[in-house]
Amino acid sequence: MSEQQKGQPFSRPVTDEAILKVTKEIMVKFIEIGRVTPGNFEENYDKVFKTVKQSAQELNSDSPT
Repeated sequence: MSEQQKGQPFSRPVTDEAILKVTKEIMVKFIEIGRVTPGNFEENYDKVFKTVKQSAQELNSDSPT
């Protein structure tokens, strides 16, 4: 690995597919621990998705172009 690669963060943009995959994994964990049920799935999914998407947008806007 070059010196430039070691010192700089990963700068590839976050895709919509990656956002969906991360949201899915978080929801699976919440279901496993009992935090999410069929009755509150939609509400929780929406909150998790929006949070992940907002974080991805912040990462994308912070990355050098």
